[in-house]
Amino acid sequence: QVHLVESGGDLVQAGGSLRLSCAASGIIFSINDMGWYRQAPGKQRELVATITRSGNTNYADSVKGRFTIARGNARTTVYLQMNSLKQEDTAVYYCNARTIGSDYWGKGTLVTVSS
Repeated sequence: QVHLVESGGDLVQAGGSLRLSCAASGIIFSINDMGWYRQAPGKQRELVATITRSGNTNYADSVKGRFTIARGNARTTVYLQMNSLKQEDTAVYYCNARTIGSDYWGKGTLVTVSS
């Protein structure tokens, strides 16, 4: 089992920045990819960014150039640096960890971007 806890969500003005963190515990050696997903009110959960064990990253087109995903040195933490935030970035952001055969999710952290 892998347990994920997100933090860093907040209310921020458009154009501002936030940094989300996700700490993993449990069978962490089994984690391959980690990532961030988000779900806005009335919408389906969507990919924001992912990072592989070797550090390869992938971003949704809507956040490219504004968001940066990174893993901590021990690979038990994943960060999402969000710059130039827009109102449409408002959502609950979920951390994801992927092992062989399993997906784990945190409970989410709320990001609200005001005009």
